[in-house]
Amino acid sequence: MILPRTPNAYTGSPLDRVSSRRDDAAFVAARLADPASLLVPVWQSKSLLRGVEAGRPEAVLLTVETAVALGVERRPHALLGLWGERAVFALDLSAEADPLPALAGFGDVSFTDLRQVAGLLPPAEASVLAHARGLMYWRARQRFCGVCGAECAPRSAGNVMVCTGCGTQHFPRTDPAVIMLVTCRAGGVERGLLAHSHRFPLVKMYSTLAGFVEPGESLEQAVAREVHEEVGVRVRDVRYHSSQPWPFPSSIMLGFYAETDDPTLNPDPEELKDARWFTREEMRNFEALGLRLPRVDSIARRLIEDWLEAAP
Repeated sequence: MILPRTPNAYTGSPLDRVSSRRDDAAFVAARLADPASLLVPVWQSKSLLRGVEAGRPEAVLLTVETAVALGVERRPHALLGLWGERAVFALDLSAEADPLPALAGFGDVSFTDLRQVAGLLPPAEASVLAHARGLMYWRARQRFCGVCGAECAPRSAGNVMVCTGCGTQHFPRTDPAVIMLVTCRAGGVERGLLAHSHRFPLVKMYSTLAGFVEPGESLEQAVAREVHEEVGVRVRDVRYHSSQPWPFPSSIMLGFYAETDDPTLNPDPEELKDARWFTREEMRNFEALGLRLPRVDSIARRLIEDWLEAAP
């Protein structure tokens, strides 16, 4: 059994989500009026940071006191929880063509894709920014009811959308996806399976296989099905490793290892450009092959690194 050596990115949230207080209107209003409460700005699914160009990114959290000009109550917002004694709210500025002029007093800040910098942020900051991004992304896409088509209104401190027509409650959506490192021992050497997908932004990047869980399917069945569909391999001994929130846009990644006795690969050309077996030594020196491993904040990278460290 290969266990995670360190926590995955976006799993270090410091927040008490206070779900039992979300429907307490007086509590929420008091927190939103508290000058010391914190705001996590989101603009078009990007997070507010400073120091990005210098390679020293840090999250920029505003206080209610310093952000009065933004008109928090007029914009989409949601209570994320308490960080110690301070409330933390996500604040969506996406309606603005360019919100930066209104933030001129906060220094050299920019809205940046969190995935570009998450590996350089403290775990607590990365987790809070991911939480805000995921919730605001869902809010922006749940404006109308999927049952009757009427407009929805926020409730439960912005964590639920309720249809104004039929009353259906809509909760934040999280799509479960399995991600797995398949291994095969042939000729006395254990190898791991990595593939290059058509969806990858980097031409030279190879990563583990992954796919969404289908209705009525266990996680282990999803692992076996996805591997067989993508590379034609039957796996056994599916073992859980860890999980990771992945709000890009709205998934929870469930990491596994699996084994196969058949090294013959038949990649699905619609899904993959290439799939190969790599030894541990090859993965440790991946750039020497002219290739790149997945990003450091991904559970795919963690699966690979933990497998490398588990070598006898």
